[in-house]
Amino acid sequence: MTRPTLFFAAATLAFLLAPKPGASADSPPNILIVTADNLGYGDLRCYRPESPIPTPNLDAFAASGARLTDFYTASPTCTVSRACLLTGRIPERHGLKQQLPGIAGNYGVGLNPAEKIIPAYLKRAPVPYATGCFGKWNIGFAPGSRPTERGFDEFLGHASGNIDYRTHVYDGKHDLFRGTEEFDATGQYSTDLFADAAIGFVSRHSAAGRPWFCYLPFNAPHFPNKKNKAPGVEPVWQAPDRAFAACGLSPDETDPAKRYAAVVWALDEAFGRVLAALDKAGVADNTFVFFYADNGAFMLKDRGLEVASNAPLRDGGVTCWEGGLRVAALARWPGKIRAGSVVTTPLWSPDLLPACAALATFNLPDSVVFDGRDPLPALTGADPKSPHASLFFQYGRHAALRAGDWKIVREKPAEPWQLFDLGRDAGESRDRAAENPEKVAELEGLFDKWRSSF
Repeated sequence: MTRPTLFFAAATLAFLLAPKPGASADSPPNILIVTADNLGYGDLRCYRPESPIPTPNLDAFAASGARLTDFYTASPTCTVSRACLLTGRIPERHGLKQQLPGIAGNYGVGLNPAEKIIPAYLKRAPVPYATGCFGKWNIGFAPGSRPTERGFDEFLGHASGNIDYRTHVYDGKHDLFRGTEEFDATGQYSTDLFADAAIGFVSRHSAAGRPWFCYLPFNAPHFPNKKNKAPGVEPVWQAPDRAFAACGLSPDETDPAKRYAAVVWALDEAFGRVLAALDKAGVADNTFVFFYADNGAFMLKDRGLEVASNAPLRDGGVTCWEGGLRVAALARWPGKIRAGSVVTTPLWSPDLLPACAALATFNLPDSVVFDGRDPLPALTGADPKSPHASLFFQYGRHAALRAGDWKIVREKPAEPWQLFDLGRDAGESRDRAAENPEKVAELEGLFDKWRSSF
């Protein structure tokens, strides 16, 4: 658990980053990181061909780059997972361990202002990046905590964990901002709104010839919430009419699973429009794009909202079962990441900060402990082994650790560890602790080693 270093694959990256004919030697790649909100591992057909949801753009994107089968979010809930992505650090280091609650929480300090995040590093890269964030923030919106105060040049999005897709209301409060000022776009579908803002940002800075970092955290397909509706209005999945039509449905469809499909289709369409903007700007070949779900789809009981699929994984969000932690993830970097490749290497969301460091050719500081490791050698096939000896997870009373194909997990601290061989049993259906006590002891020792490092 030493800090990431750029020496690990220096020779490989020197080759990968070499400019193409006609490109300037000082033109580092653009970086686009896109997150979906509570998307299920089994919702995309490129992961589960029998999925009833049409996702043509995401499936085509997977075919043009890499599909990651063993990519993990560092926390199974929205707030914490985003803090881990942006800091390259697990919750026990950055300190934001729980979902921010209510108006007070979402508009409070949230992530410690002393924590430096991806755009702040990229502003100081050898070639400084333009930086934009468009969508769900959810890590604190008090003065000093807002995106444009933490390194982003531009922001259009919401402070909270979820909003109404058309009125942009959270818990009775209008929650849409441009920069630090409230912004009224009532009636515009939020998925389209955020995609359009990203397209504008990408187009402007590409035309200016400046490298850019775009963070596009969609709020889709987060489940509907009664608190975000007017009195008497039922919480139903919201999508544009064209999305229902594309799924062979009427906008008056009442089946929640079918309405959810339309929400995911609209997300897929928006993602496709952003990719088309890269092509139109002539920068697709010099842009690293990474798409993943912030955490697994929720599988909480008795709400009638659990219509997503984490198949073949067990359980879902806010748990340390595979369905909460292992997420759909896709990457593309033309000419470097092989089209149609499948990456089985265990990687996780804190790795994206070291990836940005490698892409923008800057060193991360020695004074900070990072939990991410440069994933580019694994993504490009230069070195397919995992840069991680183990991956550590804690959320609430749940805990887990993965090392190689083995994983220990428990739902309460007083419970004995369960043990699973993920290589043979990704669905965690057979506890093998009783027959492998030495393996349990080995992984428990790694778990304790992580805890002693905080």
